[in-house]
Amino acid sequence: MKKSIVPIVSAFLLMLIVNLPAKAQKTNSSQFGIKGGVNFANLYTKDAESNNAIAGFNVGIFIKIPISGTFAFQPEIYFTTKGAEVIYNNAFANGTASFKLNYIEIPLLFVLNVTDNFSLYAGPYAAYLVSGNVKNKSNVTLFDFEENINADDYNRFDAGIAGGASLDFRSVSFGARYSYGLNKVGKEKTFMGTSYTFPDANNGVLSLYMQIPLHKN
Repeated sequence: MKKSIVPIVSAFLLMLIVNLPAKAQKTNSSQFGIKGGVNFANLYTKDAESNNAIAGFNVGIFIKIPISGTFAFQPEIYFTTKGAEVIYNNAFANGTASFKLNYIEIPLLFVLNVTDNFSLYAGPYAAYLVSGNVKNKSNVTLFDFEENINADDYNRFDAGIAGGASLDFRSVSFGARYSYGLNKVGKEKTFMGTSYTFPDANNGVLSLYMQIPLHKN
């Protein structure tokens, strides 16, 4: 079975490589446009009992600059919501907290035009926290999240990696992307000689979006 699959996969890859240069005549113009969609955000932390994703949104602008018929570079800037509902049950915190974090984010994405209507995206991003709040979602017995956490407890800057794919048509693209933050959401603090970070978590967001070019050069 494995031997029979290898020639098929090899033929497919060869055919894909041969046909990629044909994109050059169709994607040699830069694009500027708007984009927006829905987010499903979560916070990944080791000190929580469990966590639940929350829904939000993203909206902004993009520029797609062709490098060749196969590759392009796409910087973006947009407003995006992140956070999660996190359940704590440990010596430090007990109860459920709803973290809602709002960022201005700048991804710098490299694009692979696989076919006329299908593209892959990957690259780094940098983000700045413009606002953040936390709400008690259940009775808390050890740590009151609303009373003890404010905007100064969050790191203002986040950075990470993003990747995804899109279906591309003449007047619109539909895409899905996942981004993961490499910086901790909370700042490191010291209490009675002991250093800790709270929330000791990283951002993770699945975004579904629509991208509309408004101008082509």
